Amino acid sequence: MSDLVIKPSRGLGGEITLPGDKSISHRAVLFSAIAEGDTAINGFLNGEDTRNTAKAVQAMGIAVEGLGTERLVVRGKGLDGLTEPSDVLDLGNSGTGMRLMAGLLAGQRFFSVLSGDQYLRKRPMARIVEPLRRMGAIIDGRSQAKLAPLSIRGGALKPIEYDSPVASAQVKSALLLAGLYASGATSVQEPSKSRDHTERLFRFFGLDVKEEGTTVTVRGRQRLRSPGPLDIPADLSSAAFFIVAASIVPASDVIIKNVGVNPTRTGVIDVLLQMGADITLDNQREQAGEPVADIRVRFRKLKGVRINGSLIPRAIDEIPILAVAASYASGKTVIKDAAELRVKESDRISTMAAELRKMGVNVSELPDGMEIMGRDMLDGAVCESNGDHRIAMSMAVAGLAASGDTVIRDIGWIDTSFPGFERILRQAAYS
Repeated sequence: MSDLVIKPSRGLGGEITLPGDKSISHRAVLFSAIAEGDTAINGFLNGEDTRNTAKAVQAMGIAVEGLGTERLVVRGKGLDGLTEPSDVLDLGNSGTGMRLMAGLLAGQRFFSVLSGDQYLRKRPMARIVEPLRRMGAIIDGRSQAKLAPLSIRGGALKPIEYDSPVASAQVKSALLLAGLYASGATSVQEPSKSRDHTERLFRFFGLDVKEEGTTVTVRGRQRLRSPGPLDIPADLSSAAFFIVAASIVPASDVIIKNVGVNPTRTGVIDVLLQMGADITLDNQREQAGEPVADIRVRFRKLKGVRINGSLIPRAIDEIPILAVAASYASGKTVIKDAAELRVKESDRISTMAAELRKMGVNVSELPDGMEIMGRDMLDGAVCESNGDHRIAMSMAVAGLAASGDTVIRDIGWIDTSFPGFERILRQAAYS
């Protein structure tokens, strides 16, 4: 895999158009596959993770036209239209793909096996396996089904009321998908509300979904119907890299077009506003059940803050890039309640601390977070991706405001979630 060399930028500018939302892209393909009729998906994220989800759907007898582009047509066969795959379903590096697929497969009356790359096979799966077994699915795997590969024989599910110990959209979505195949109503209660793309998209496909506080309930055997064109907004998690970049590089002024601003995802914006960032949302509207806006960001010196509690589930994927923002902020930033970061594509707490120290940042690891003392300017350094796309992109952004060149090694992982990142970054930062 290749390296990425980042030189200091004199300021980001212009309008930026980003790929479609990864979380919604996964769900759009899965839900279209079990809907009745053809669904045209526009703005599909043509990344490795989401392509693997689409390929898994194809392996179960669903026609997916346009794979490899941003416009797909999925020819759904209804709730019971999937067929047994003849081979292992390889989800690559995607925890979202594997966990959501496990929920869907738990409802199928056939045998299947889910696997992935060396990093995905290390990620915890017990959090979905235990409740899916309670619903009646027969699931086995490594380390007593705590790790993939997972074998699943599903069907004949019973509904459950599940009190989730963690706020996790992946866990919630897996159980709600399985709940569509149960003989009654399935409920998932969370300690705080996780991202709600599944609930919004279920409604877009015509399903009745009930929400009360942090509890979501879906009735089994509801029929999904193609909603017509499904337009996916740009991914806020991808936009976060450019929002932070424009906030830390002097003289920056950018507009990021057509970004999903789902309130369960906007923790990164809320944190940056607390840090003093200059961010405005323009042209607000709705698209496929999701709120969308154009985001304008101008440079402004940031200050350290405390990031914890209910903010964490709404910003969990953006903590690495927020750690970069904290490194350029005045004073100390404390990140807590984020132990979930230790079981992502890498241990993102340990990894970010190590990489930021290479650039001269004073970082202390906590069991569930970090303490970061900000600096006016970081030092250019040679950094590692550690097989994690968000680490690689975060360190690239850190290099834009550093005192010298920054090299990020092994950047091929970026394509799993953000194809075109390097091209868009160079256009915004150096043109």
